[in-house]
Parts: sequence; structure tokens; C-alpha cells
Amino acid sequence: MPQTRVAVVGSANMDLVGMAPALPKRGETMLGTDFMMVPGGKGANQAVAAARAGASCSFLGAIGSDAFGVTLKARMTAAGVDTSHLRVAYGTSGVALVMVNAQGENAILVTPGANDALVDLTGDELATVGVADVLVAQLEIPVSTVTAAAVAARAAGTRVILNAAPARDLPPELLASVDLLVVNEGEARTLAGRGRDDPRALLDLTPRAVLTLGGEGAWYVDRDGTEVHVPAVPVDVVDSTAAGDAFTAALAVG
Repeated sequence: MPQTRVAVVGSANMDLVGMAPALPKRGETMLGTDFMMVPGGKGANQAVAAARAGASCSFLGAIGSDAFGVTLKARMTAAGVDTSHLRVAYGTSGVALVMVNAQGENAILVTPGANDALVDLTGDELATVGVADVLVAQLEIPVSTVTAAAVAARAAGTRVILNAAPARDLPPELLASVDLLVVNEGEARTLAGRGRDDPRALLDLTPRAVLTLGGEGAWYVDRDGTEVHVPAVPVDVVDSTAAGDAFTAALAVG
């Protein structure tokens, strides 16, 4: 069976992860139990997951000229991701401040850094999108860049999967180029005004959609009338950070 070719256009961040019994309340200082520095960013997460799932994966993104950027590139390359189109922007890489409680729930603050420099895709970058089987994109980079990549993919016959996170208003030309929208319940409410009670509301935006519900699995719906609930595989939760990214990447490869 031919190897699936996946192009990911998106963010690369260094995740600074603090573990604590509970998430701090507003104005509260809490002693944590552990700290980790983990390469992440929704785009980089999905690229690594796609490569580990067996795809030939190219990543289009931007890192800073700092030590975080060096580590981000090295970790993606080590995972088998093609980073030949990875840009280096002078300044800081993207950083995510992640707090995780004892139940594996998290709260995340992302500062984009170099991710905001990913604009004006080059001819070579657009060509990489055009020869892929699937384009995967998210919204931690400028929406104009996501739109340009999706429009180029649609013109070349490349399938477009948009993980619309963090949720924001989407331009009509982007939505017109999306084949499959992947969102969680909060993102669904922001984009369509409805959550798990009506996943078909997402079909006002896109012809196919997947609504993820964490431990309750996911719903797939499309405009042909298909509506399928897939239960989640029970696991012992350690940290739910990037679980949705791994899901989206595996879906793209599949």
C-alpha cells in the first residue's frame, strides 16, 4: 500500500509544563509537583504523530533563532518529519505555558513568537502542499497562511483537514476549501453555536466534520446523512495535552 503523504502547516512551540494537584484559581499561587519542558505546538504535534503513524510527513512552520528553536527542529527531524521547509525567524520561538492537574486536565496559554512570522508562503512551500495526499492545518498561525495553504491544496486536489483550534472566525474562502473539520465541544460551540447536542450544526460550515468528546469518543457527520459515534478506548489518563493532535494526525493518515 502506498505511503500516505501528509503536509502539515502550523505551529511549533516549546511546552513548559507544570504539574500540580489542581489548577490554580484566579490570583492563586500554588506549589507544583513536577516540571517538564516538552517540544509541542499543534502543528508540530500533528506532524510528529503523522510520521509515527507511518506517513511521509512534511512540516511547514517557523521557529525562533533561540535554543528552543534548535530543540524543536531536532525533535521533529528525529521523529522522521521532513523539516526542509522549516523557517527560522529572528527572535523567540513559540512557547506554551501548560498547567496539568492530578486528573490529567490542563489549562494552556500560548505565546506565538516565531509562529506569527509564517506568512506569504513561497512557491516551494505551496508545491509541497500540492503534492501531498492530505493537508492538515490548525489555527495557531496566521489565518491568512492557513487560507492560502488550503486554497492551494484544493486547487491541486489535496484533501484538507482543518483542526479549528483555537477557535476563531473563519473566512469564507478557507471554509470553502475544507474537506473535513475537526473540533472539540468548546470549539464547536464557538464556531457553530452548538456542541455535543447537535454535531450536525457543523455541517453549515463544512461538508464533513468530526466532533471529539474526550473520553466519550467522537462523532462523525457529513452532508450525505452519515452520523457515526465512535467510542474512545479506555486508558489511564496521564496528561491530555496533544491528545486531540494525535487523533487528528492519525485520522489524516487513515
